[in-house]
Amino acid sequence: MRASGISLASGYSSLPEHFYARLSPVPVSEPRLIALNRALAAELGLDVDGLDDDQLAALFAGNWIPPGATPIAMAYAGHQFGFFVPQLGDGRAILLGEVCDVHGVRRDIQLKGSGPTPYSRSGDGRAALGPVLREYLVSEAMAALGIPATRALAAVATGEPVYREQALPGAILTRVAASHVRVGTFQYFASRGDMEATRRLADYVIDRHYPDAKESAQPIIALLRAVTERQALLIARWMHVGFIHGVMNTDNMAISGETIDFGPCAFLDAYDPAKVFSSIDSHGRYAYSNQVHAGGWNLARFAETLLPLIDPVMERAIELATEALAIFAPRFEAHWLAGMRRKIGLMSSEDADLELIEALLAAMHRTDADFTLTFRRLCDGISPPACDEWAAAWRARIARDPQTAPQRAAAMRRVNPAYIPRNHRIEQVIAAASANADFSPFHEFLRVLADPYDEKPGFEAYMNPPLPGERVLRTFCGT
Repeated sequence: MRASGISLASGYSSLPEHFYARLSPVPVSEPRLIALNRALAAELGLDVDGLDDDQLAALFAGNWIPPGATPIAMAYAGHQFGFFVPQLGDGRAILLGEVCDVHGVRRDIQLKGSGPTPYSRSGDGRAALGPVLREYLVSEAMAALGIPATRALAAVATGEPVYREQALPGAILTRVAASHVRVGTFQYFASRGDMEATRRLADYVIDRHYPDAKESAQPIIALLRAVTERQALLIARWMHVGFIHGVMNTDNMAISGETIDFGPCAFLDAYDPAKVFSSIDSHGRYAYSNQVHAGGWNLARFAETLLPLIDPVMERAIELATEALAIFAPRFEAHWLAGMRRKIGLMSSEDADLELIEALLAAMHRTDADFTLTFRRLCDGISPPACDEWAAAWRARIARDPQTAPQRAAAMRRVNPAYIPRNHRIEQVIAAASANADFSPFHEFLRVLADPYDEKPGFEAYMNPPLPGERVLRTFCGT
């Protein structure tokens, strides 16, 4: 509606009715605006300046539906910790519609925590304040770090409690994504033998995300290869900043190549390749170092849904899909190694660089070195304690690199952040907001994370790892 400067278009809702359920968000009693990402709103072409806080709260709580919106809950399935669940779907999220942003890119706008849907499986469809603030902070931090991710547009307190192990304040997150199609969306239709729907979905994804695939002699194989390449790059970028997704189920892998669903996610403090934070990952399936294996496994499940579309002869379809998937491991390794070279200040490449990087990581693990601070201090030539032998080898290696020392230090500071969404800081933000409705720590932390590569006078404490009593050992999905 032009009076408000907000108008949405239909997108996914133009697909057949069995792709989703049509319904509206359930209104809440006392919506209160916590945060609005005005820079993102401008990027999306949304003119929100004419709305006051009460109107914005009503909009982002789902109490008021803007013109053009076609609210739906999307259907999907998924493997959860290796076990297939044939129907999951948006149990607490409603896709309002889409916009075309200032760059000409189509973006979904979705409310999360907006009430029950046909896919809620006896859940209340609501979200607690803590998980909303966590996703807002981490998704915006990921974007500032240059990692593809869904974005946070707004957060609203509902004025209503939600009940988990205890009563908690409720909230709703408005998030933005290139789309919300997941590996599990393809699994939903393929597991039912509905290959017409699977083809329609594949065509939708190609049109929206991978238009170059249409020019290929084998568009479905081109789609599979493109999704595989994006996931290889995405997971490598996670590893570069010490990010642990925590719940890499197939329903949490976006076909667009964005990071989606920040439930029990966390960032490494002390480096440990086997580190797990998620309270529901009891066997370490999605531990830090296992994320690449989980990504490859998920892509294999995606490929399985496409087999009948690849070739009518199953043996030939499997052969072609296997060839497409074979790029994942070498592409991940190439992206990971290239990024790690940059993190230790190398522009050129030598065969022994991998051994040098692995030796550093081993020393960090042995000495419980903080992942983020180790690389940040390396920008100033400060190597980890008890790593003199490694430091000597590193200095000999950078002496053969073409950059000058100032060039190297500047380049390293552009890829080694000073600030990450440290787990204990997130918990402090949630505690202040939940106990006292004090959102000032949230807003301050958000400002720090918006510019993670430049150190800010007066905010040095945000760089520090947790004290022993502040360590976060478990994170929770919040559902």
